Amino acid sequence: MIRISSKTLKDLEFHTILQQISELCNTDYGTQKALAIKPFTTKEELKTALLQVTEYKSSYLQDQRIPNHGFNSINKELQLLSIENTFLEAINLKKIILLSSTTNTLLQFFRKKNELYPVLYKTASEIPFTNEVTAAIETVLDKFGEIKDNASPTLLNLRRDIHTIQNKLNGSFGRDLNRYNALDYLDDIRETIVDNRRVLAVKAMHRRKVKGAILGNSKTGSIVYIEPEATLQFSRELSNLHYEEREEVVRILKALTDRLRPHKELLKLYQEYLSTIDVISAKSKYAERINAILPKLTSDRELTIRDAYHPLLYLTNKEKGQKTYPQTIQLQPDNRIIVISGPNAGGKSITLKTVGLLQVMLQSGILIPVHEYSRMCIFDSILTDIGDNQSIENHLSTYSYRLKNMNSFLRKCNDRTLFLIDEFGTGSDPELGGALAEAFLEVFYERKSYGIITTHYANLKMLAQELPEISNANMLFDSRTLEPLFKLHLGEAGSSFTFEVAQKNGIPYSLINKAKKKVERGKIRFDKSIADLQKERSKLQKTTSTLKSRELKAQEEQVKLEKINSKVQQKLEGYQQLYDSNQRLIYIGQKINDISEKYFINKKKQALINEFMKIIEVENSKRKKQSAKQRKAEKAKEARIAKEAEQKVTLIREKKKKIEKAQKEAPPKPKPVLKNGDRVRMFDGKAIGTIDKIEKEKAIVNYGIFTTNVALDLLELVSRPKN
Repeated sequence: MIRISSKTLKDLEFHTILQQISELCNTDYGTQKALAIKPFTTKEELKTALLQVTEYKSSYLQDQRIPNHGFNSINKELQLLSIENTFLEAINLKKIILLSSTTNTLLQFFRKKNELYPVLYKTASEIPFTNEVTAAIETVLDKFGEIKDNASPTLLNLRRDIHTIQNKLNGSFGRDLNRYNALDYLDDIRETIVDNRRVLAVKAMHRRKVKGAILGNSKTGSIVYIEPEATLQFSRELSNLHYEEREEVVRILKALTDRLRPHKELLKLYQEYLSTIDVISAKSKYAERINAILPKLTSDRELTIRDAYHPLLYLTNKEKGQKTYPQTIQLQPDNRIIVISGPNAGGKSITLKTVGLLQVMLQSGILIPVHEYSRMCIFDSILTDIGDNQSIENHLSTYSYRLKNMNSFLRKCNDRTLFLIDEFGTGSDPELGGALAEAFLEVFYERKSYGIITTHYANLKMLAQELPEISNANMLFDSRTLEPLFKLHLGEAGSSFTFEVAQKNGIPYSLINKAKKKVERGKIRFDKSIADLQKERSKLQKTTSTLKSRELKAQEEQVKLEKINSKVQQKLEGYQQLYDSNQRLIYIGQKINDISEKYFINKKKQALINEFMKIIEVENSKRKKQSAKQRKAEKAKEARIAKEAEQKVTLIREKKKKIEKAQKEAPPKPKPVLKNGDRVRMFDGKAIGTIDKIEKEKAIVNYGIFTTNVALDLLELVSRPKN
């Protein structure tokens, strides 16, 4: 059984992911479901959910997209169906018919496309398909959601009578309107509507001259609203007919509602299905936004994520137009735990949170932004200890809270657990807290758990170096500028660069030196050794990059030379063939000339023909017979060889461009400060001289035979004098 606590979800900001997904839902019910997403408890349900999202996402590339799944929630309608003697109004029925028809459309689509969407089809096949609900409602409602005239014979007769009386009323009112208007009894507006009845707008001074019922007057009292006496009878008849019509409509709606009551559970199932599709659709849209995919799910205990992005950081930086650095990390049986160290603000916590959040997202059926070659397993529990977590309510300090959390870890940790701990062991005395943290780590190690921790403690770095299935790692920093490179490097512990960072931020060297004396010499030497190793690695990486660039350049030149050599060889062969062809033609020409002279002398046609035939047979015997198929194959082979050579050149050029781009992005090397006695040379020269004196940005350089003044900017250091 897979169990992931709400604390873990909170630590990893999983609720923010759900909020972003819920905003992509089309329905209110789907939005509620998206906000309630939790990690699946069984692997079967999880795999189904992941494949559903993957299939829906693939539909964006298909010619026939998945039909619309929008609907309005029918919770209120379902409640009414549960209560006897209630009925649904036309607006409620319209929502139900939309729900039913939308579901049926989706079910039919997945049945037709079952080979293209096998998992979505399997889900759809569990939902009953029926037209009974739609057919029942359509006997009563028209396409505009209004009650049909022929919903019952009684309603049809009533509406005919209403139409007749309405026409009589309008005719009678029109005659009175024209008559009183001609007598100038009416105001400029002539008529209006009061209580849904047509009335005359009579000038107050003439109100006694117009027979009828007064229904009101204007605010100023200058106009009196009168319904003419002739139309009163028609109005009363019309009101009675409308009352009877409403009673008949209610009777029809009650009968229809009773027909729909047996389908209440089916409608509830339809709503659940469409809201599930809405959540799947929102997940696939979110996957498009963050370039997410489904990595390879493995039954082995392995977590290999390549080029992984923290989705929240990725979207934030995308809006700001900033770059997000991907991380690559691997946990497997022979390397189960990673201890990340190094200075703050280098990306240790982000790396740790990225691994945790992506694992939780995957186990909640959400695709993740990683490389397609990533491999991930499913953990039964994910334990986190991230952030301060000081508990004011329970009067617990940070360290007390963390100890309580560690105690919980001890109860739950096993070989199917992933633990993520930020700043492991902090909050207490460094030596005592470090020792306790070391003991905890040894227990996690013995229980075969998988995990990542970040720390500054040297004893934890040493432990990771000693135990075979734990490895050190550090976030790379530029050794010169101490700027973070946001890249994780496995295999080495990271220096905290405590004193170097302090010096960079302007702390006086005397104070830093004083602090160094207060620390044990062994600790300083250990941290300095780590820092020196990181600097050496940085230099080696730059050297490796340069050598690779040169190697690619040499390969490119070699391919070019091979291509040129091939062309020259082809031309030489062509010239040789041309020479041989010309020589043969000269020989044939001489033979024809000799035959012509003989014919000129003896006039023997048969002898002439025989000689010609001999020449032709000799030449044909030299020709190589080839079928059309062989000639075509030979041409195709030549074209393939030429294409392969061109592709090889293109590939080498692309690699060269990448290396050149990386070298351009790398920070420039600091220019050394030149001093007296340094051996130097000009950037564009080969002669090496010695600096005798430096004055006003110029140096007097001694070349042995002569001396000269040269600007410092034009000189590069060759070597310094040995002490």
